[in-house]
Amino acid sequence: MSAARQDAAAATPAMRVETPLARFWSEFAESRLALFGLALLTLVALIALLAPLIAPQNPYDLNQLDIMDARLAPGEVSGDGRITYWLGTDGQGRDMLSAMMYGLRISLSVGALSAIFAMALGTIVGLVAAWLGGRWEAVIMRIVDIQLGFPAILVALILLSVLGQGVDKVLIALVIVQWAYFARTARGSALVERRREYIEAASCLDLSGPRIVLRHLLPNCLPPLIVIATIQVAEAIALEATLSFLGLGVPVTEPSLGMLIANGFNFLLSGYYWISVFPGLLLAVAIVAINLVGDQLRDVLNPRLRK
Repeated sequence: MSAARQDAAAATPAMRVETPLARFWSEFAESRLALFGLALLTLVALIALLAPLIAPQNPYDLNQLDIMDARLAPGEVSGDGRITYWLGTDGQGRDMLSAMMYGLRISLSVGALSAIFAMALGTIVGLVAAWLGGRWEAVIMRIVDIQLGFPAILVALILLSVLGQGVDKVLIALVIVQWAYFARTARGSALVERRREYIEAASCLDLSGPRIVLRHLLPNCLPPLIVIATIQVAEAIALEATLSFLGLGVPVTEPSLGMLIANGFNFLLSGYYWISVFPGLLLAVAIVAINLVGDQLRDVLNPRLRK
């Protein structure tokens, strides 16, 4: 190699190969608001995950509760002087800070699990409708349209009035309410992808329908479904809180944030604001954090929707 070529090679900067994950993170990190939402969501998730370790009190353990400590104001100390109730207590003498940590666990788990199950069910239904086409697609999409024609809260109320209270019952109701959103999105994405050359090539190779759908069609339909999932997690948390507030959600023995808000509603006008206000603020923080992350995911995974 000549000296001129060596100098040119030395002057040329090395090409940096950027992985898809690094590219995704660089685009996601462009929004400071999304980073703030991600940090807030991480903090909320860690609090829920570590609640049994960091909570000052176990709100499920009746031996740790004292009715004499009921409705203490924020900052007051328990009768035995062992616990400082930084956020006060509720009508049963439970530490509001501990109850909110445990309630956050239930609210987040119900929201995340219902979105995962609804995504799995709705994606399967949508992909099957797009792949089969014809009468099958028409019948499936009419069922989806009927489902989406009713308000989600109304359908959930009817289902829980039949199923009864319980975390598992709330999960079933939320999955039934949410699956249609994923089915419509999956079907629309699949119809677009089905006209592309790689699907036609897979069909020409005489691959089976399930193999084409699972190995080729599904991976390319996931980005919009992930965005819908983040939105549905926030909506499921809000729905669960609403149902628990109305007395049809989780039982009193397993308090979620919605149940904690309902427990303090009767005392709100009496001046005991902290029983409802603090769980409501935590619920709003969790929903806002999820929405901030979901908005940026939408822009990253679908640049055409970027503001």
